[in-house]
Amino acid sequence: MRILRIIAFPISLIYAIAVIARNFLYDIRFFKSKSFDTPIVCVGNLSVGGTGKTPMIEYLVRLLEGYKVAILSRGYKRKSKGFLMADKNSNAQDLGDEPFQMYNKFPEITLAVDANRINGIKNLEKLVQPQLVLLDDAFQHRKVQPTLSILLTTFGKLYKDDWYLPTGDLRDSKREAKRANLIVVTKCPDDLSEENKERITKKLSPRPNQKVLFSHFSYAPSLKSGSGKTLDWNQLLEKKVAVVTGIANPEPFIAHLKSKDFQFQHLEYGDHHDFSTRELERLKAFDMVVTTEKDYVRMKGKLQNLYYLEVEHEFSKSDESVLREELWNLL
Repeated sequence: MRILRIIAFPISLIYAIAVIARNFLYDIRFFKSKSFDTPIVCVGNLSVGGTGKTPMIEYLVRLLEGYKVAILSRGYKRKSKGFLMADKNSNAQDLGDEPFQMYNKFPEITLAVDANRINGIKNLEKLVQPQLVLLDDAFQHRKVQPTLSILLTTFGKLYKDDWYLPTGDLRDSKREAKRANLIVVTKCPDDLSEENKERITKKLSPRPNQKVLFSHFSYAPSLKSGSGKTLDWNQLLEKKVAVVTGIANPEPFIAHLKSKDFQFQHLEYGDHHDFSTRELERLKAFDMVVTTEKDYVRMKGKLQNLYYLEVEHEFSKSDESVLREELWNLL
């Protein structure tokens, strides 16, 4: 794979030129960006997946408890078309796996999907009049002018160290980080020192108006099933366990499971993988199947003994205060 990426370097140069040209046309307002009266908070990244966007949206929903919040997502790989609002009859095929995961967790929140973000926001304003819209995975979609932009980048692969697709993972230009109000370094070690935070901040070279925050993943103490049943780690001992991942970056998840001292076979699939009947049959040979929340919603009801592990972003008190203040200033 690495050799193929190196061979594809000329293609990445063409891609880079196209991305830079597109952004330039937005910068000079040849292409227009639409703003809205409703505060719009954009959460996104410069790379392809794996930075923790969905847990970040969920974190913001918790911070905004008590306010009338709506989530708008593209609904990647969904089977439906156009604007669609989630309801009790929705499923992962209609909404996409990540929006369906969020709706399951926060059914009281308005959630909609629409590849046309402008159309989606207009419909939300017309139908529910939210106090704030959380725009999921939209940093590179410049047709909408957000009120606040939150850019995510991972500790293990900062956007400063990356390169354009297909040689690297960047889908947007590094210089577009200038549009972010907040830059969040995700998936940090739990014990990241202040010295390392300063070093990373210096490397990212934020502008005077930008703030750099740091988060790490906090995993739930036990596994869950769809029925609400929990499973302790010691119940996996001496069991034949499959750990299934269909996410962009499974390394932190797998590292956490390895720390629990039970034996498992890791079956890794591509991001947003749609599990076939044959693959599900293979999983039935295991005593237990452990997976991520995102993968769980695509396999729910198709396997017995299927459990998932919840994950959340965790910030220091000072960084959470910064984030909370930025949001409340919009309301």
